[in-house]
Amino acid sequence: MVVARRVVGVRVPSAAVSLAPFSPHAVARLRQARLARSSKPFRARGGIKGERCAGCRLVPSHCMCDLRPSLTTRAGICLLMADIEPLKPSNTGWLVADVVLDTFAFGWARTETDPALLALLADPQWQPYVVFPGEYVPAQRVVHTVSAHPDPAHKAIRPLFILLDATWAEARKMFRKSPCLDRFPVLSLEPSQLSRYQLRRSRRDDHFCTSEVAALCLELAGDGRAGETLQRYLDVYTHHYLRAKQQLPVDRDGVAYARWRT
Repeated sequence: MVVARRVVGVRVPSAAVSLAPFSPHAVARLRQARLARSSKPFRARGGIKGERCAGCRLVPSHCMCDLRPSLTTRAGICLLMADIEPLKPSNTGWLVADVVLDTFAFGWARTETDPALLALLADPQWQPYVVFPGEYVPAQRVVHTVSAHPDPAHKAIRPLFILLDATWAEARKMFRKSPCLDRFPVLSLEPSQLSRYQLRRSRRDDHFCTSEVAALCLELAGDGRAGETLQRYLDVYTHHYLRAKQQLPVDRDGVAYARWRT
């Protein structure tokens, strides 16, 4: 069982990386919209006077924007985000949007659904899968795999993984109260490894952070290179985040960087 703990193309045969200048991605735009409607400023701890890099959300001394990859993948990721998730520096949905070009992000509300989300779900190029533990839904709705390669008769159809980016309590509520998702299969993941996420605590070892869940989904869809890149990118981000919190310099000779260079 996998839960996103702090859970906006064209098909190509393999991931293609781009290092061109970046415009704000889907989660960054959602963050900007959320800040614009806030009645008071959101203040994340850390840094002198709380300043953080707009590109990576780290304190300036530990910025890692120069490492950001951007990959074209067969699969897409749709992040349905709880209200303040886009504002949190520890939110790893941001990392997904950094790495995967076809990442979409929407704020969740019980009383209304973003028309852009409905349009995305109705787009015939996508086959949506709601990523959620299968034990909470009828068995006939649950799947454990997706096609790693498109059916020759349906070349345009691509998997779209819908991740509920929220706390576990919030994610359960979002799942129950999102009727627009009821018609889609539920992808229940059963990874063998334990979560390596260190930025927030969970009471269960089988609760994974959003970027870990996205990486597992990408691997299922045949985007293994992108999935591995996302896992290693999370490791580097975690290293930068924790070193900044401890007021220590980044160790570019450490394990996280060794894995990233590989």
